[in-house]
Amino acid sequence: MYSGTMSAAVEAAIESIPSIGFSLLDYSVEADFSAARKYVRIIVEEVLSRPMDKHLILNVNFPAVPENLIKGIKVARQAYAKYEEDFVERNDPNSKKYYWLTGKFVNFDRGRDTDVWALEHNYVSVVPVQFDMTNYVLKSKLEKTWKS
Repeated sequence: MYSGTMSAAVEAAIESIPSIGFSLLDYSVEADFSAARKYVRIIVEEVLSRPMDKHLILNVNFPAVPENLIKGIKVARQAYAKYEEDFVERNDPNSKKYYWLTGKFVNFDRGRDTDVWALEHNYVSVVPVQFDMTNYVLKSKLEKTWKS
């Protein structure tokens, strides 16, 4: 459901530690985080400048572009998207088989209010997250039909 970065942020919030997960949309070992520096400061200063919920969680992602191409910050919702995983069979130097996890990112959501849209258009995306995964619409429907 979420990355290791966000799992740490969610676990912190469960323990009443407001948290922000920052990620750069670049999987390279040589990834350049310098453009993100300015926006990390802006976001952290904004969060710290006002009273915050002890369970605050923000998922912040940066496009992998130079700072001069970043258009600003968009508060967004999480897009309905996922990684379609695949496993490739390989052989190690001793000819023993192993499987390498690969896959591709698939976005099913074309909304202009999503994190994926924001990143594709060179905005920093900020998604407020919660660990209460209750489906309140379904809960309300079930309460009406499953009366005890």
